[in-house]
Amino acid sequence: MTSALPILSAIETRVLGVLAEKQRTVPDSYPLTLNTLVAGCNQKTSRNPLMELSETDAQAALDSLKGYSLVMESSGGRVSRYEHNVERVLRVPSQSTILLTVLMLRGPQTAGELRIATERMHNFADISSVEAFLDELAERPAGALVVKLGRLPGARENRWMQLLSGPPSEQMLEGAAAPAGRGGDASLGEVAALKLNVARLEAEVAALKTLTARICSELGIADQA
Repeated sequence: MTSALPILSAIETRVLGVLAEKQRTVPDSYPLTLNTLVAGCNQKTSRNPLMELSETDAQAALDSLKGYSLVMESSGGRVSRYEHNVERVLRVPSQSTILLTVLMLRGPQTAGELRIATERMHNFADISSVEAFLDELAERPAGALVVKLGRLPGARENRWMQLLSGPPSEQMLEGAAAPAGRGGDASLGEVAALKLNVARLEAEVAALKTLTARICSELGIADQA
């Protein structure tokens, strides 16, 4: 983190991450309107933790991020639109911004997970390429933007965490398991991941029910679901 930038709140981090993500995944809709930005912040996939932000929450975060020059506002048409300014402010290449984006939106990830999660935004040649950019971010002269966490019990790879939202706990750095019944960082992450998977499965089941009902209707068969 640079000395010129304060630690970002969870909402500011989510807003900044969504702007950076949508620039590359839905370029035709970028810069984003406030409404589109809120939808991106609250989506149930590729987010950890899940959030339910209001337009007021997002607008307050945008105003704060504009003060740090991390977000710019344009007034084309009848509504304001917003875009990020991460690469210019932090002076990092686009590949590094993409890795930071995933870490801001999904929480700590291994290099292998990052390579898969960034496929829609950039095709890293291999895991070594991802690790090279992560190492650069960790050794950045102006201040580290990521840190390698201790390996969790039973894990084969170390996870990486972004530092825009502040430093990790000592427990995360050491890779220690959360004490039973106390709900440490690792268990919180696992719970959030489970919630995300449940939401995804519920959406898939709902889609299958709709498809089954349509097929039964077309065939004149009573839907037994």
